[in-house]
Amino acid sequence: MAHGHPNDVRMHTLKVLAIGFLLLGFSLLGGRLIQGSHGIAIGALVFLALWLVGASINMYIGVKRAGYTPAQELPLFLFVFLLPAIPALFTWWKLH
Repeated sequence: MAHGHPNDVRMHTLKVLAIGFLLLGFSLLGGRLIQGSHGIAIGALVFLALWLVGASINMYIGVKRAGYTPAQELPLFLFVFLLPAIPALFTWWKLH
């Protein structure tokens, strides 16, 4: 198994989360530019779909390349997916 050093794993998780929050920001901004406040709600939904794919790819890489089992990766997947997804869901809920 090719498990990384705990500091490397934390840094990777922080990088992935930063990408998620940047994607959320760009999705909301893109929606706002296209359709105003209603577009922000649509941007939040678009983000959720894109981020589900991105977080899933991250989990796949953790299993295939880093040598973790799916059971080991699942809690990280949920953390990585939900941390940016919760504000996106809240934004959609407030603006739809």
